[in-house]
Amino acid sequence: MTPIALYLNSQADRRIKKGHLWVFSNEVDVKRSPLKTLQPGDLAIIHAANGAPLGTAFINPNALICGRLLSRHSDVVINKNFFVRAIERALRLRETCFPKPFYRLIYGDSDGFPGLVVDRFGDYLVVQISVAGLDKLQNLVVEALTQVLKPKGIVLRNNHSARELEELPDQVELIGEVPPIFTLEENGVSFEVLATEGQKTGWFYDHRINRQLLMPWVKGKRVLDVFSYVGGWGVQAAVAGASSVVCVDASAAAVEKVYANAARNQVADVVSAIKGKATDVLKQLLADGEKFDVVVLDPPAFIKKRKDQRAGEAAYRHLNELAIRLLGKEGLLVSASCSMPLTNEALTEIVRGAARHHDRNAQLIWTGGQGPDHPVHPAIPETSYLKAQFYRIYAD
Repeated sequence: MTPIALYLNSQADRRIKKGHLWVFSNEVDVKRSPLKTLQPGDLAIIHAANGAPLGTAFINPNALICGRLLSRHSDVVINKNFFVRAIERALRLRETCFPKPFYRLIYGDSDGFPGLVVDRFGDYLVVQISVAGLDKLQNLVVEALTQVLKPKGIVLRNNHSARELEELPDQVELIGEVPPIFTLEENGVSFEVLATEGQKTGWFYDHRINRQLLMPWVKGKRVLDVFSYVGGWGVQAAVAGASSVVCVDASAAAVEKVYANAARNQVADVVSAIKGKATDVLKQLLADGEKFDVVVLDPPAFIKKRKDQRAGEAAYRHLNELAIRLLGKEGLLVSASCSMPLTNEALTEIVRGAARHHDRNAQLIWTGGQGPDHPVHPAIPETSYLKAQFYRIYAD
């Protein structure tokens, strides 16, 4: 790809100079560099209004974020070696943080790869691409990953909603020998996930540290894991000595994997699972008079866009109220959110209100976020999304 020149309006370079990596369509001087003449995935050299080069970016004239910087240099060559160097840089961070090869290897903009996510499952990789520029260079990305990591197989799971924004087709492709099930280890606990199905890339590495922090609280306790998926929280709690664990998920496949993962770790006798909509199951547990010592709420993003804010916050509050009612006189609530627009402060207020609504007291004892394999880009707030708040809930 030969980069073309794209000029910004006066003063529109300030955010880029402060470290941000995105160019919005209303920041482009369309008289000087007509944006609509470009094709999705084109490379461009971004220039300030005075002509000073700001870096090399992927362009999509049809998107609000019309430019995503790959490099601060205007003379960089975007080839396999460029991607190899970036992958090696990302790998050094993960190998410093984790002793075994189970982690998010590439986390988009934070690792200098706009629109790319790569999760590692030992000898296998799951790759997701969500921008047109990288989609065009998919073969180079795969070649670079193969050179650095020498995986036995790669799953290209390009069938997620983020691709719609860039008008990219859904597709799943297998490279090399890919087994139907991947295995991984997290906090000393072994799991299996489906290689080409299930949620996202098949596993949620982002909560690894938070799940580890829960372990000292669960020994001898009765634990409820809501939105359990394949048992990330619940099975680890069982291994840590919980007396009983109930997992709740709407997916029959996920529930099946909860049982498989419990058996895999020799805790099948203390783990059970309920298939159903979370709020319906929680209401039924209340009607049955059930009580738990620990409740974990790890729902999907209720607030994906700003327009969802009010309804999403109401959903979080309703869910937390139900969870608090299921706790005994003194219990632990883990309230998580992966909604980027929901701040830590807003989640705290939701839990505070939910507790007081039922005449309970809440003590915030820990606030966690995403692990170091999901590094936050300090100039891009959108890269910081995960919240996990631990509360002691008690009655006077």
